[in-house]
Amino acid sequence: MITLDTVTLEIEGPTATIHLNRPDKKNAMNPQMHRDMNAALDAIEDAGTVKAVVITGSGDSFSAGMDLEECFLQPFDDPQLFYKTNLVALRWFQRLKAFPAVTIAKVNGFAFGGGFLVAGLCDLAVTDEAALFGLSEINFGIFPAGGATWAATHNLPRKKALYYILTGDTMTGAQAAEHGLVNFAVPADQLDAVTDKVVRKIVKKNPVTLTLAKQVYERTTQLDLPAAIDYDQAKLWELSRLSGNEWITVALKQFEKRAYQPGLSTYHRPAEVRA
Repeated sequence: MITLDTVTLEIEGPTATIHLNRPDKKNAMNPQMHRDMNAALDAIEDAGTVKAVVITGSGDSFSAGMDLEECFLQPFDDPQLFYKTNLVALRWFQRLKAFPAVTIAKVNGFAFGGGFLVAGLCDLAVTDEAALFGLSEINFGIFPAGGATWAATHNLPRKKALYYILTGDTMTGAQAAEHGLVNFAVPADQLDAVTDKVVRKIVKKNPVTLTLAKQVYERTTQLDLPAAIDYDQAKLWELSRLSGNEWITVALKQFEKRAYQPGLSTYHRPAEVRA
């Protein structure tokens, strides 16, 4: 367990869990939290063992978004301080989006503004069906920025995204699942169990494959089919090289012996090749 001022981090083998930890402020993200999140991501990368990163909130909220006073009001009169304060936030948001491990948001309570953004940046998300998501920026005179509009645009259909951006209305966790912002919406008492089930599936996979699968997905959203095939073939060769051809020498050899069914389960990774 690593305890920072506003974040706690626990690393157990292939799984890391980050708790946003300002429960008295609904885990609003202040400058210290932004620094702590960069430090937490550093520690996870340094560990070299993590395949799945769960991000959740301490107390009764995921995150109420940016701390409006500490991030905007207080530094506003000093342009350099204002810029530097918010650059730290933008840095870890971008790092999270491109993080090599699979990121999973476990959303409890409020997920507004920056909290909505983090849920949208994560690769996967599970939520309490009664949680509340929202982009409230329009209610204090700006549009969702710092990547929040991107998160809405890339996780919601156009008219749904514009509705929440332009009205500031909230959606429940159940609605977030219907709209595609999260994978699963479950009763609060099942949130831990369902998230753990997703994590258990992820950590059985080859870590190189997980990272490259994410890269292929992101890149091919921007390509036509011929270019996408060229890209994924290059990445397949990269995967083969980096993993010692494990998909052939281990996975398909096990399939040849009918040791597992790829459509229903994953292959067994021997201890000597696990990473």
